[in-house]
Order: sequence, then C-alpha cells, then structure tokens
Amino acid sequence: MRLKAGRPDLAAYSARFDVPPASPDSPLSVSWAGVTTLLVDDGESAVMTDGFFSRPGLLTVAARTLTSSRARVEDGLARLGVRRLAAVAPVHTHYDHALDSALVARLTGARLIGGSSAAQIGLGHGLAHIDVVTAGAPVDAGAYELTLIEGSHCPPDRFPGPITAPVVPPARASAYRCGEAWSIHLRHRPTDRRLLIVGSAGFVPGALAGLRADVAYLGVGQLGLQPSTYITEYWAQTVRAVGARRVVLTHWDDFFRPLDRPLRALPFAADDLDASMAVLTRLAEHDGVALHLPTLWRRADPWS
Repeated sequence: MRLKAGRPDLAAYSARFDVPPASPDSPLSVSWAGVTTLLVDDGESAVMTDGFFSRPGLLTVAARTLTSSRARVEDGLARLGVRRLAAVAPVHTHYDHALDSALVARLTGARLIGGSSAAQIGLGHGLAHIDVVTAGAPVDAGAYELTLIEGSHCPPDRFPGPITAPVVPPARASAYRCGEAWSIHLRHRPTDRRLLIVGSAGFVPGALAGLRADVAYLGVGQLGLQPSTYITEYWAQTVRAVGARRVVLTHWDDFFRPLDRPLRALPFAADDLDASMAVLTRLAEHDGVALHLPTLWRRADPWS
C-alpha cells in the first residue's frame, strides 16, 4: 500500500478517450464495460471476456462473502445489447474478473472457456458447458478463434495459486484465487481481424512470439506501482511482440464503484495511472502507436 492520498484525475486524459467509434458498416466492434470486460461482436456472433458487472463495494469485499448481483449483470448485458454469446472467457479468476462469468454464461447460453480454475467456478454454479483449454491451442467459438496464452499476474498477486475445488457462492474474495493468467489472442475468421487482450499487467518473456495483432487491449492494473523498466518490458513483451499499431488501456477504473456512477481511476494507494501513462505515452510516441482509453458501453472499431 502507498501513502499518497487521492487518485489520478481522468480529466487530464480526456483527449485519450478517442477510440474510433463503430459505424453501422463496421464488420466487427469492441465494447468495454469496465476492468477487462470486453464484448467483441460482429452482429451475428459475439464473445466476451470476464463479464464482471456486480462490482461490490470495498467494505463488502473486505468483510463479507460475495455473490453476483443478477440485476447489475442483466443491466450490463442490456446496455451492451447482449442476448446470446458464443463464449465467456475470464482472463484470470480473481473476483474482479470472474465473479460473474458463470452467471453471464448461463444468461447468454455461452460456453465458459478457461483453465482448470475457471472450470471450478463454473462447477460451483452448476454450469454444463465448460471448456478447459490447452494453453496456446486455438479454440473455436462462433465466428472467432480464441487462443489463450499463459501469462503472469502483475505483482503483487494478493490471492495467488489455482482454485482446486468448486467455488459455490456466496464465497469470500479469497476463494477467487488467480488461477491461470491468460493473454487472449482473438481472430475473427470472416475478416481475419486480430486482437490481443492482456487482462493483467504481467508477462512471460517470449510467450507471444509468432502471434500478430493490429490492436491490443492492454490491462494496466497495478502497473503504475512498478518501476519504469518493468513497464517498458511489459510493452515490449505485448505490444511490440505482436506488432500492434493501436493500444487501448483497460483495468484502470475503480471497480469498487458501480457502473451506474461516473467512472474514476483507482486511488494512488492501489495504483498510479499517472505513472503508467507517463511511460506508456513515451513508448507509444517512440513506436508510432496510437494510445487510447476506452469509453464505457461505446461500440468501437479500433481497426478503422
């Protein structure tokens, strides 16, 4: 924990909330719903990462057991226009990613895709459609090919290790251990558009070698607590590794705050978005990469 008071002012980055919007003719769109919940949709087929909408408050997380808020989940899906999903894939199984994944899968008819820890969350909800993937092996889901590449959680990981038994809600936040921390490479087969999604600001050197993606949605949670050398290597092992020309930053928002209130950055005690932005802006300018922050609920076309 850090002693610095307050939190970054998002108004300082107002010009960065400029991901190109999707048009009626866009063949593929990406919508962001906080943390690393992303909806990728071509109008006929859609997949989602995480599906975290409940966002319980800090005191609840610290002192009580957690369960999904069906009302908040249904509201989030409605705002995104989601009725059916081919798959839901949590980027790892901490509660701020996977608390609602199984409920989203049940409500949308999706397959829950992930590692053995995600499967334990699905089993705790009685899900029937659970796919435990092999790291690096493509999996088909609707119009998409998903490849989950094992990565690493950004330090510190407060609940490390795998989930080894079904998580039956209500359960403590500590039951949602990290499990496998994935980077997800998504290819939309009809257009061959490719997207890299990195949920946690960690990396395994060389893990993404040989993959290509024009766009990267890059998680920056806790990244601002790391030295600049770490941030530079994170950029090299993700953005440069896949040759991305546009980067959209996620996991900077205060996820203890519900989505019906204005977003704000995580406090300095938990992260430092200003420190992350200072280094990432410099790296993006050096590499000629467009750097953005996403707008809640908005359909974007980051390939345009």
